[in-house]
Amino acid sequence: MGKKIVVITGSPRKNGNSLAMTDAFIRAAKEKGHTVARFDAAMMKIGGCHACETCYKTGKACSFDDDFNTIAPAILEADAVVFAMPVYWYSIPAQIKGVIDRLFSFVVGGRDIAGKECAVIACCEEEDLTVLDGVRIPIERSAALMKWKMVGEVLVPGVLNVGDIEKTDGCARAAALADKF
Repeated sequence: MGKKIVVITGSPRKNGNSLAMTDAFIRAAKEKGHTVARFDAAMMKIGGCHACETCYKTGKACSFDDDFNTIAPAILEADAVVFAMPVYWYSIPAQIKGVIDRLFSFVVGGRDIAGKECAVIACCEEEDLTVLDGVRIPIERSAALMKWKMVGEVLVPGVLNVGDIEKTDGCARAAALADKF
């Protein structure tokens, strides 16, 4: 039986390397019978968490009404969440960080989100694989806090320019990630 997978991307570059890997993952996941909902955070209006702790008091995940309130119900219904992004300045890009910070609403709002599966797809310009730690570690720690199971990571160093991912096995590895769900 297929799973409901939410994919949240964080790249503003429409033909970028992390999005090429995302597309490969989504194609493979659908071929395996999974249902995939994709949210391109960089193309949405999502602010940071205000730490007001009024999560779900208005019936929505966040009292500050922006596009996170579109993503939140999909995450609640999902079996799995995949975060896909490039590394920006050794960390998670701001375009997706607002979504990740707002996962706080599930905890404060008393929503049971434990038991989901999680994965990360990321790439960076530098050849040093440890550069990806700025993405990998926060995602792993967030998953642990929410009691999500990390099922896989596709981390690809050494890609900067559009199309550089095609010189690597990144898209093939992203497609293979679908086997882990």
